Amino acid sequence: MEPITQTHYDNLYAQDGAVRYAAMTYILDATEQPVDWAYEVWDDLLARLQDKNNHVRAIAAQVLANLAKSDPDGRMLHDFAALLNGTRDEKFVTARHTLQALWKIGVVGPAHQQVVVDGLAQRFNDCAAEKNCTLIRYDIVAGFKQLYDAVKDEGIRDRALALIATEQDEKYRKKYASVWKTK
Repeated sequence: MEPITQTHYDNLYAQDGAVRYAAMTYILDATEQPVDWAYEVWDDLLARLQDKNNHVRAIAAQVLANLAKSDPDGRMLHDFAALLNGTRDEKFVTARHTLQALWKIGVVGPAHQQVVVDGLAQRFNDCAAEKNCTLIRYDIVAGFKQLYDAVKDEGIRDRALALIATEQDEKYRKKYASVWKTK
């Protein structure tokens, strides 16, 4: 890892929020493309999904999701469950940040896509009794749409629309369906 990248990575865990945010922006931008240092930080990021600081948990989840494209060994296929678990974080903002990043894992390839689609579909069904169910479901539908836009697999669209159809409340069914309307 280059020294500047290492500095930014180390700053992901700074106490100062501005420093942490600048570092996160740098690292997320850097990981939009495959990087050769993914495994240098992988286990650290997995451990940080359990950190006491919710900002650290959210950052770790987002960086890991971005690193899926830098994972030739397919570790994400085994570690996805830890990320999906982060969508149940005690801090809802952390859960949402995690949820909103998961679709990026699905663009890696068919196996990753299947893990993401199945995980998000299960989460859609499981969240029915949760306080913020409608926001969770909206984020899931939006994640399906982002994944669909990236890979153009009709199966993703079909799965999302089938989930939307299970929503009992017409108001929310329309809201979720609006994600799929073309502008």
